[in-house]
Amino acid sequence: MMSKLLIPPLDFTMWQLYLFLMVGLAASETVNYEPFLNSKKTYEYKYEGLVRVGRELPDLVESALKLRCTFKIIGESPQTFVLQISNVDVEDFNGVPGKSAFSPSQKLTKRLSAEFSQPIVFEFSKGQITDIRTAPGVSNGVVNIVRGILGFLQFTVKTTQSFYELVELGIHGVCQSSYTVEEDSNAKELIVTQMVDISNCQQPAALYRGMALAPEDKVSKQRGENVVSTVKHTYTVKSTAEGGLITKAFAQERQYFSPFNVKGGNSRMLALRDIELLKVSDTTDKIVTGQVQSRGNLMYKTGKDLNPIPIVMINLNEPVAKILDLIKRLAQDNIYHVESASSTDILKLIQLLRVATLEDLELLWKQLSANDEHRRWFLDLVVEVTDERILKFLETRFKAGDITANEAGQALVVAFNHLSAEPVSMALAQEFLTVPFSKSQPLLWNTVVLAYGSLVYRYCVYTDPCPITVVQPLLDMATTSLSKNSEEGMVLALKALGNAAHPSSIKTLLKFLPGYTAGAEKLPTRVQGAAVQAFRLLASRDPHNVQDIVLNLFMQRTLPTEIRMLACMVLLETKPSIALISVISKVLLEEIDLQVASFSYSLLKGIAKSRTPDNQHLSTACNIAMKILTPKLGHLSYRYSKNMHFDWFHDDFLFGTSADIYMLQHESLIPTKLMLKGKIHFIGRILQLFELGVRADGLRELLARKIPQLKKDLGITDFATIIQILSDWQNLPKDRPLLSACVRVFGQEAFLMDVTGDYIQSIIKSFSPSAGKESKVWEKILDVQKGTSWHWTKPHLVYEARFIQPTCLGLPVEISKYFSIVNAVTMKAKAEINPPPKEHLGELLSSDIALHTDGFAGVTKDHFVFHGINTDLFQCGVELKSKIVIALPWAFDLKINMKEQKYEMNLSPSKTVTELFSVNSNVFAVLRNIEDPNLFKITPMMPETKDSQHDLPLARILPTSRDDQAEDSEVKFRQCAVAKIYGTAICVEAEAKRAHYLYEYPLYYFLGRTHFSYQLEPAKGTKPIEKIQIQVTAGRKHPAGVSQMMNLSHRVFKDTRDEVTSCGENNLSNSFPASQDLDATPEPAITVKALGLSPPAKPLGYEAVAFYLPTAQRDDIEMIVSEVEEEANWKMCANANVDKSHSSAKVHLRWGAECQTYDVSVRVSAACQPESKPSVYTKINWGALPSMFTIIGQRIQEYAPGISYIMGFYQKYEKNPERQAAVNVAVSSLETFNMRVKIPERTFYKKAIPSPVDLVGFEAMNFTMST
Repeated sequence: MMSKLLIPPLDFTMWQLYLFLMVGLAASETVNYEPFLNSKKTYEYKYEGLVRVGRELPDLVESALKLRCTFKIIGESPQTFVLQISNVDVEDFNGVPGKSAFSPSQKLTKRLSAEFSQPIVFEFSKGQITDIRTAPGVSNGVVNIVRGILGFLQFTVKTTQSFYELVELGIHGVCQSSYTVEEDSNAKELIVTQMVDISNCQQPAALYRGMALAPEDKVSKQRGENVVSTVKHTYTVKSTAEGGLITKAFAQERQYFSPFNVKGGNSRMLALRDIELLKVSDTTDKIVTGQVQSRGNLMYKTGKDLNPIPIVMINLNEPVAKILDLIKRLAQDNIYHVESASSTDILKLIQLLRVATLEDLELLWKQLSANDEHRRWFLDLVVEVTDERILKFLETRFKAGDITANEAGQALVVAFNHLSAEPVSMALAQEFLTVPFSKSQPLLWNTVVLAYGSLVYRYCVYTDPCPITVVQPLLDMATTSLSKNSEEGMVLALKALGNAAHPSSIKTLLKFLPGYTAGAEKLPTRVQGAAVQAFRLLASRDPHNVQDIVLNLFMQRTLPTEIRMLACMVLLETKPSIALISVISKVLLEEIDLQVASFSYSLLKGIAKSRTPDNQHLSTACNIAMKILTPKLGHLSYRYSKNMHFDWFHDDFLFGTSADIYMLQHESLIPTKLMLKGKIHFIGRILQLFELGVRADGLRELLARKIPQLKKDLGITDFATIIQILSDWQNLPKDRPLLSACVRVFGQEAFLMDVTGDYIQSIIKSFSPSAGKESKVWEKILDVQKGTSWHWTKPHLVYEARFIQPTCLGLPVEISKYFSIVNAVTMKAKAEINPPPKEHLGELLSSDIALHTDGFAGVTKDHFVFHGINTDLFQCGVELKSKIVIALPWAFDLKINMKEQKYEMNLSPSKTVTELFSVNSNVFAVLRNIEDPNLFKITPMMPETKDSQHDLPLARILPTSRDDQAEDSEVKFRQCAVAKIYGTAICVEAEAKRAHYLYEYPLYYFLGRTHFSYQLEPAKGTKPIEKIQIQVTAGRKHPAGVSQMMNLSHRVFKDTRDEVTSCGENNLSNSFPASQDLDATPEPAITVKALGLSPPAKPLGYEAVAFYLPTAQRDDIEMIVSEVEEEANWKMCANANVDKSHSSAKVHLRWGAECQTYDVSVRVSAACQPESKPSVYTKINWGALPSMFTIIGQRIQEYAPGISYIMGFYQKYEKNPERQAAVNVAVSSLETFNMRVKIPERTFYKKAIPSPVDLVGFEAMNFTMST
């Protein structure tokens, strides 16, 4: 009863209260780490961000930038918060770590503080920032920095797992993240580590520009990368009753970059972000944000216009006046020479043009177009405005017709290929296909159509799926040309479709291919070939469909030979499997067309030897095919169609090159088609640098009708007939082109031209001796008589490649490459012609002509590579700057008397140092900011030192052992070759300084200061030379021409089975007769004098006299070179003779005092082996030689065994005659020959070497001409 009194009974309401208290107590003990912000609180943090760019090696200069501030996050509603940034402080660094210190950047601090002071609002819920809003005036760059600050709030916490992976959105894009968590239960803190794989993003924020025409090579990337990035975040989260409170957030991001393989040395970017909570307080005052606009989520955003060109930083306000000033200054600076010091101003000019409005461009055109120089500079560089503005500007010019077709073509091809491929740009570009001016000139129309095809290709690289509307005009053009049976129209449309490589074009292309469309077999072979080649770029976009189509074409034996060969070429570009290679091999084993068999076999053979990564798997399959095909097809000579492939690749540099020569033939020794192609393999990409193609259908058919034997042999008389046919220009066919030429640049066909009979006729007619005053040449002659001058410049940004990737700080790290060229030619000329021509050009042949000319030709090439931070406000990074300058000035007088065949040239020797060629490069650490654009900091990465090594071989800059690898190397080298007689010296100057660890890091062979130059300068310590005079006098007798030399070849190499009954090496004399003593009666065939004149002193120099002495038995050519000086006895005597009766030739060269000091002789003769097999025997004998020749000979003997082994020769030690080398080549079969090479102490030999030419029927080859 007592207990009942002490413990009163609890009613229902009290039990409820008790339960809530227990639940609240339990809740207070629950750990919650999910990031949370209380809308009624204010969170204050301190922030420090640091970015460093350099090599992180001792004593090397780096650039760095540090941003400090404090920021508050103030709640406005449960999901809306305001960010306030204050106490902004920016410092920069440009120096050697540990020896230099950060310095304040006051103006940049003030600029950032002003932008950060404007309201910033963001939406935050469940650890995700969904929207950021700012005042309209906040720049995109500052918003990205804000993203970097707020990024510490966005991560995912899972306390039930210690390790987990997620795909989530961050500043780098939608990327793969790996998390590890570690809990400190006592402190109620969770340590979260996040690794972001930014190389594996589903939606990357990184941006590529300028690489669309250089497709990736995945196999190359397996061998190494040129860019490697790592991102690591560490968060400290404290559990509170409301959720996880982030007390610390640390981020570290590294990027390693190399122009080659990062394993071989690299430039490094380090970004650090450190955020720490200072305090949490209740929010007292409501923040007034005013008008704000959405700027997107946390993912880094690049504006429509990319950040400035990283090499320059200039104030972009009021661009028109600055553009006018730059163009006028550049035009003036490059008239009489290429001003290499101002060539980087081209990038400044491009930067200004890119911020100019369309109205600005029109205003500039009005002010500059009247001056030829200014007009040319403007048109050449305005094309680098890479958006719709340039298209609208050019469209206005096309419609107004105020530019020439030549100017229009040059501008449009660059504009289309540098244009940012956006939907609005594609729509505007299509309009050029309908503007009448585009068709005003055939070459311009070709350029417009081909350039539009290239633009479609680049658009489709970044747009998937690519709409058919962009390629529809080209499809319609092809269909219309087919219906009209226009060969030129079909070829042009097909080539443009090949440039575009749109998958939807396959159906249209099939209309031009036999076997797919009825009647296509009747189309000209040129059209069918263009259709096949249109699949080349499609081979990588849709390989399986392309394989099916071209394999079917290749296997149709009824198709033209050329079509099947081209189909095989395209088939191999699809990188077929080993099974498909086996199918090709089976077809070739049964092939009866030896042109197809030879070409296809050579393609497979070239790939089998390939070392480039893109052919890694295919080369294995082709090697197997070689073992099957070589016994049957390996002997085919070069009279059949061939491909020659050359390549190399270096894994440490991830760099290589490849080249192909394609020669397609059919029933004639004149090729149907000839193509040359070159590629560069670099940083995991393949760039087809150039391709030149020439078709000779019309010419081949014309000559085949006139010279039927062209199907078998091509002799000297045939050459004479060909010249005679072409010289009869009035009867050349006018209905079809004799030749067609095309040029591909970066894999895209950019130039197409047909050479017709009319075109050849106009050229020959203009230069014909009978041409009169109507000829354009006549006009030029009149101009030269009055005195004329001509100037031309061509500035050009060859490529601009940019890779922009955000960092954890919100700052973009950029890797950029720029290559610009300035070409310039200036010429002045004035001629006196006595008597002047009155009626026709042939009168010049009996006139005395005195011509004075001076001028200059030069080129400057600037190559820049930048790695670092590049924003509108500042740049911090490293730059490689390389400059190549070529300068060729001239000034001379020329006197010509054609009647007496006398020619004289007078040159003034160099009075000052003239740099003909130079290369300069260095690597710099750079800092620039827009508030102080003229106070930029640019420091060589390798600081200048007092100690250097002089006059050492350039090879000393490379270490010879690991003991040398940590030493800096500096070398200076200068050497001159002095021609005292002419008062001139040519000097080579080299200077190089290299960084540490050369042995282990191949990149450092190329990085550092480099200077190399060729200079022309006055000879020191000699008498001044007034002028250098070159005199040439031709006699009535001339040395043996081409026909005599071809006769020699015929006699030496023809089949001697019926003529030579006894021969051998013993019949070949080891000695040469001395050069005949020339009496006074022979007239020199030609006399050349090169004299240095310095009156009143006697002329000094050299005189060369050549004599041609034909007899019934042999022809002799004698030449004597002697020094023009009373006491000089140096002479060079050369004698060459052709023995007409014994099919042999001899050359004997002697020089020194009276031609007696040194001598070398060569003899080539027909010989025979046992069983009367034709052979050619060549023997070289030598007596005393200069030391340099002896050293070269010793090197040859050292390397010959290794080289011969590689080439498959056998060798044996044998005591052969001293001072003699002999080569014997003997026919061993219809397609092979044996070779034996003898040098002192060693003999090399190889049997059954495949011949590049047919060895059948030398006696039937039509090489005979009357002597």
